[in-house]
Amino acid sequence: MTKWHEHATLLLRKAAQDQYVLEKMLDDPLAPVEIFGFHAQQAAEKLLKAVLVLARRPYPRTHRLTELIDLIRQSGITLPERFEELRILSPFAVEFRYDILPEEPESRLDKPSALGIVRELSAFVESMLTNVQDHDEYPESANDEA
Repeated sequence: MTKWHEHATLLLRKAAQDQYVLEKMLDDPLAPVEIFGFHAQQAAEKLLKAVLVLARRPYPRTHRLTELIDLIRQSGITLPERFEELRILSPFAVEFRYDILPEEPESRLDKPSALGIVRELSAFVESMLTNVQDHDEYPESANDEA
């Protein structure tokens, strides 16, 4: 296994830990939506960074899913349009983690939908991981923290 595969596999495993938390919290009415959203955002962030690693692209230290999605598209990888919905999770990385989630209906997170899209993204990354060609090149800049 090359460093590319190792790095992407590590990100996939770390995202699976966040997804585990999401699975446990899904049906818990007492689970704060901010915490659910945080773990959904974290899982998505790690999975998107794994896509960039598999595309042999270094990724920035960012929690902005929009930036990661844009970088993936710029690298020539076609993401399913459904993954555009991931963009709504970005505020859960920092803003909603330290502030109160607004009560407006448009700011409410649909927990089953959020988990569903994380599952779909995880399957997409797993598929990429099995289909991508290994190369020995691995730039040091690809080692940024998730």
